[in-house]
Amino acid sequence: MTHGVRMLRSTERFSSRVENYIKYRPGYPAAVLELLQAQCALAPGSIVADVGAGTGILTALLLKSGAAVVAVEPNREMRAAAERLLSGDGRFRSVAGTAEATTLPAGSVALVVAGQAFHWFDVQRARAEFIRVLKPGGCVALISNEQPPEPTPLLADYEALLRRHAAEYDEISSLRVDETRIREFFGGRCELTTFPNQQIFEFAGLEGRLLSSSYAPEPGHPQHEPMLAGLKEVFERHQRAGQVVFPYQTLVYWGRLEQR
Repeated sequence: MTHGVRMLRSTERFSSRVENYIKYRPGYPAAVLELLQAQCALAPGSIVADVGAGTGILTALLLKSGAAVVAVEPNREMRAAAERLLSGDGRFRSVAGTAEATTLPAGSVALVVAGQAFHWFDVQRARAEFIRVLKPGGCVALISNEQPPEPTPLLADYEALLRRHAAEYDEISSLRVDETRIREFFGGRCELTTFPNQQIFEFAGLEGRLLSSSYAPEPGHPQHEPMLAGLKEVFERHQRAGQVVFPYQTLVYWGRLEQR
């Protein structure tokens, strides 16, 4: 399947957004780690591949389990950020690779995870690569922070703002949790576990969260200033004591890749 956004070099889309990504992207609940420990044999000494690791948000959580984590990331700037933040941990290493070509040896990892990255993957090529690098019986978990089932008034206004000013928003967001692609990837049955999550922002944080998104117009784009002016209005409409609550539902699709 080919999507228009794939022509925009997804491996380079975040190069100019690294600092906002580090500061303002949400983490993942500790319950995600507990799920992976209970269902996917995550344990001290396990070797885990975090594919599309970005700046290492999910990698940092996985390291808390005592596992050794290989962060696979094609974007040079994001990979450098993860190395800067996590290289003090001897169980961390990073490689320049993609979901379709991780560079990892065959049968070398017990668990493959992808946080906020699956929508950029080529389903069939990534599936074949994950099968190649996993040990027999190894597990895969696709993890993402998404809108809750019933968006809050803040999220409704925020999404309307994006539709006005970010031309790519609908196309990219439509890929985010595509159940058909996910089921195709797993080759059949997988499990879905969900957890509540949230961030609390002052205006600077909400602005940074928006600008960390690949579809947000950057400085110099004609929609950038109007978008930020609209964001200020959205913030003022919903803030309480100078803050807004930005809720998520953390989705974890997990299972084993069934051979066809």
